[in-house]
Amino acid sequence: MRVPLSWLREYVDLPATETGRDVQAKLISSGLEVETVEQLGAGLKGPLVVGQVLTIEELDGFKKPIRFCTVDVGTANGTGEPQEIVCGARNFAVGDKVVVVLPGAVLPGDFAIAARKTYGRTSHGMICSGDELGMGDDGSGGIIVLSPEHEVGSDAIELLELVDEVLDIAVTANRGDCLSMRGVARETAIAYGLPLRDPALLDVPAPNAFGYPVRVSEPLGCDRFTARTVTGLSAEARSPIWLRRRLQKAGMRPVSLAVDVTNYVMLELGQPLHAYDRSLVQGTIGVRRAEQGERLTTLDGTKRILDAEDLVITDDRGPIGLAGVMGGADTEIADHEDTTRATGDVVIEAAHFDPVSIARTARRHKLGSEASKRFERGVDPQAASAAAQRTVDLLVLLAGGSAEAGVTEVIAPSAPHTISAPANHPDQVAGVAYGRETVVRRLQQVGCDVYGQDELIVTVPSWRPDLVAPNDLAEEVIRLEGYENLPSTLPRPPAGRGLTDRQRLHRRVGRALAGAGLVETLNYPFLSEGVFDQLGLAADDPNRRVVTLVNPLSDEEPALRTTLLPGLLGALRRNDGRGAHDLALFETGLVFHPRGEQRIASRLPVDRRPTDEEIAALTATLPAQPRHVAVVLTGAREQAGWWGKGRPADWADAVEAARTVAREAGAELVVRAGRYGPWHPGRCAELAVVLDGAEQVIGHAGELHPRVLKALNLPGRTCAMELDLDRLEEAGAGALQAPRISGFPVATQDVALVVDRSVPHAEVEAALREGAGGLLESIRLFDVYESEQLGEGRKSLAYALRFRAADRTLTVDEASAARDAAVALAGERVGAVLRG
Repeated sequence: MRVPLSWLREYVDLPATETGRDVQAKLISSGLEVETVEQLGAGLKGPLVVGQVLTIEELDGFKKPIRFCTVDVGTANGTGEPQEIVCGARNFAVGDKVVVVLPGAVLPGDFAIAARKTYGRTSHGMICSGDELGMGDDGSGGIIVLSPEHEVGSDAIELLELVDEVLDIAVTANRGDCLSMRGVARETAIAYGLPLRDPALLDVPAPNAFGYPVRVSEPLGCDRFTARTVTGLSAEARSPIWLRRRLQKAGMRPVSLAVDVTNYVMLELGQPLHAYDRSLVQGTIGVRRAEQGERLTTLDGTKRILDAEDLVITDDRGPIGLAGVMGGADTEIADHEDTTRATGDVVIEAAHFDPVSIARTARRHKLGSEASKRFERGVDPQAASAAAQRTVDLLVLLAGGSAEAGVTEVIAPSAPHTISAPANHPDQVAGVAYGRETVVRRLQQVGCDVYGQDELIVTVPSWRPDLVAPNDLAEEVIRLEGYENLPSTLPRPPAGRGLTDRQRLHRRVGRALAGAGLVETLNYPFLSEGVFDQLGLAADDPNRRVVTLVNPLSDEEPALRTTLLPGLLGALRRNDGRGAHDLALFETGLVFHPRGEQRIASRLPVDRRPTDEEIAALTATLPAQPRHVAVVLTGAREQAGWWGKGRPADWADAVEAARTVAREAGAELVVRAGRYGPWHPGRCAELAVVLDGAEQVIGHAGELHPRVLKALNLPGRTCAMELDLDRLEEAGAGALQAPRISGFPVATQDVALVVDRSVPHAEVEAALREGAGGLLESIRLFDVYESEQLGEGRKSLAYALRFRAADRTLTVDEASAARDAAVALAGERVGAVLRG
């Protein structure tokens, strides 16, 4: 919300010395987010005056039309003689009043004006457009043409209100009242302790039976609809300068008088309005839900197919507007350039619509507007009739119209919202003794009616729909008393507390993967359910059961992730597309799985620590959130150079990343061939751990399927790994033990075993490890060999076995005996024989 300081002063008598920066500091202290204060006209220096065009000479022989003009600027030039000016614009004529900047002036952007020779003539100044004066778009696209009543030679800086300060406020979703001058003025008056001149306090005639006919068929979507009619508007009437300038400063473009007035009142009172050309409305104006598939062409010229949940404004033909969002083209008020459609009669609509319905319609049609932005945040329903009256008054004043006596108001009965809260509730929340008197005074300042002593009964004002609970009232007291006045206290954790085992493992895993050359990425936890098809997951895969957000950041990604791979692969794709082709990325984060039954979350207290039972009940309403770790790799894993050839990343690197993670958890990882969704069926490892005496699969690693690579536009031979880190922690040994350094030498024995090609290395290693017994310190596969000499379908696996005893030096016989036992068990288990 852009708030011109000059406009704000109309409602609050701020001290003359107060600057925009001063007001910004006050409002920030009250809890509003005032992002910037724009200095309009900074560096502007006159003379800038009103001039009247006396003559225009068309200059020929140039690539574009050029005009040599003489302009009467009175005595502003010191001589009283006509000013000679060269100008390329063509939207003015002889006799028009224009804005002229004379030599010696400085325009915004440090643009100094001086007499100069151009196009064969000397130009003594410039005839100005709105952009050149920093006014923004005024809709004309050319020179500013003033109305005839302005005096030649008068100061145009003051006339056009070029010097001002504009506060830019980022209005949060709960403070819809501050999307209006009325709301910001109320906050300013409270901050300064000054009275407010409420622009909504108008004399409004009582509704009667003579107004324009209205029928509301959906009272839950529209609980208030006011209609007023103004006739006899002058087709020649234009928005005055002060009105256009206020709209421009607030960030809106002037269009036509009727539209400008409705926009002005919306900015002033916060109530969106709509003006219909009465001659184009056929019959009764209605409010109802759209029929599925109905069509409407909105003011932006887009033909829209309506949804059955959309709230629409209708006449006897059908929809003529998307309620609370945008009007229809069929009843549009013509702008002042279109004299063939200029209307003399308008119907003013001021209604109150359901915020949720408007928000969903705006999102459904991707059609945000100034009106929908206000309705979805909450509009004061009691301001509708005052806004309609203000619009009527301005149209009568500025366009010479007449207000019809008929006043239509359709109102669904409703009671004011009341909240019961202890008088000391803000004290308990803030830890500050405000006292009942301060609490009552602050609540009354925001518009509440307060009754009671120890237990307060608070009636919430109609313009604050965000006040629904005692904690909201406490927040009002705290912010108005000043957040900066809250005492600062440091928490005192009991001794011995620190990181949990889960947090320590999370950090160790991150350090280990980073140490292995991988780069951590952080991705949004949102995804589209269509990605599961791209990953090739089965229709009944548990990962397809997602938690869907009611209010997602993007309609294209409304679900919470059940796997880390979509976000991580997206990061890999973006980096590869930008020239980084050798990538090794990892992420650790939460995934989300829905629980069996849906539960409603309860609101925790803020004036005390929640009990363990309350916390447990709230936690039970949340989805299951296990922590996963995932890795993706593509391109070169080892770079080529003078030291030798490089090598590309492959499935073994993904498996090794899983082993690295398992080592940090102190868990024994079982690696075997598997098949799952996005992985290549012949290059996929199933990763399991032993939990409660049984093996449980906790992840997969390997090379991704070519179909997945094509669907996600990923580089060829991309590899990936994903593990359930929480379940890996359960299978781990707990806190890592420091390695024991033995004082006795190691005995190394190498064995080469011949087995069938189909026998996995993991089975051979497991047999050797078990057969070697407790003296075995480590085992490493260092060679895989296949040859016709070994026989068809056979392979040789060479292992290095390290033996060591904790209390003595092993003899050769002891090491050999342990090796022979290992080989014997391997022969028994997998048919392995020593290679000759």
